[in-house]
Amino acid sequence: MSPETKPAKKTLKILLDSNALFVPLQFKIDVFEELKMLLNRNFELVLLSPIRRELEKLAEKGSPKTRKNASYALKIAEKCRLVEVNEKFVDSPDDVIVQMAREWNCPVFTNDRQLRKRLRNINVPVIYVRQKSRLEIDGMI
Repeated sequence: MSPETKPAKKTLKILLDSNALFVPLQFKIDVFEELKMLLNRNFELVLLSPIRRELEKLAEKGSPKTRKNASYALKIAEKCRLVEVNEKFVDSPDDVIVQMAREWNCPVFTNDRQLRKRLRNINVPVIYVRQKSRLEIDGMI
């Protein structure tokens, strides 16, 4: 089979935790470019509505630095697909990420240690910042 006739891989969904959107500011990493190189396939960044609300709260009520960072994160979030999640079932944003990652069988981009551990315990691949300079995947995609 020639390379041209290979079946196209379907677009990979990647769920974002709020802290993933702080990466460009915090570590000066272009997450879109890094993900392109890391994954070498089509992907779609997905932001769940509770995570967006968490960012909006930080942009409104955080310390001046947090407000600035959260506002920037919300600008980056505009490049992502927003998925509404029924709020009645949400205890915490992390719970909804774990639930959706399991349901959709898709990786999660987060730097939250506890969330990473929870996801790895249920065999969900995790993308995170390694050595403050690059992205890495823990698990198979």
